[in-house]
Amino acid sequence: MTSASPASDPRISSPLVGEEGARAAKPRGKARGKAPNPTIARARELRRNATDAEKRLWTLLREKLPSARFRRQVPIGPYFADFASHAARLIIELDGGQHDEAADAPRTAFLQQEGYRVIRFWNHDVMQNPEGALARIAIFTPHPPIADAMGPSLSHKGRGSGIKSSE
Repeated sequence: MTSASPASDPRISSPLVGEEGARAAKPRGKARGKAPNPTIARARELRRNATDAEKRLWTLLREKLPSARFRRQVPIGPYFADFASHAARLIIELDGGQHDEAADAPRTAFLQQEGYRVIRFWNHDVMQNPEGALARIAIFTPHPPIADAMGPSLSHKGRGSGIKSSE
């Protein structure tokens, strides 16, 4: 009695590489040949070319306000928000010398119509007083900054460390 090999028996399906239609028919990874989304490409470019003030504030936001879950260079409508927290409905804009309040008014109005509160800082304010900027941002987020604002940690039962309750 001769047994047929699995590759030659049409009743047995095997996903081994090299067999007809096994994995060769399915493309793997990102779709090749697809044009990149220009909005995503622009957001990536803005993230790569962040100013020193943006880099510093980004570090502070990640370390001190992680629960607000800020994102950088977020496309919202036709604009890119420097930092946005969807959870807090908060947008932070950093303005350098090129920003003009009158030119930014339509942008701010649009973002507010979308349900976001917009707060602005000058780049030099973030560089010279980063903790002050963070304290102002924390007012508008649902949770206080991690450092200096959190009390003693509680045990899993909520009684506090080392404190016994009388039962």
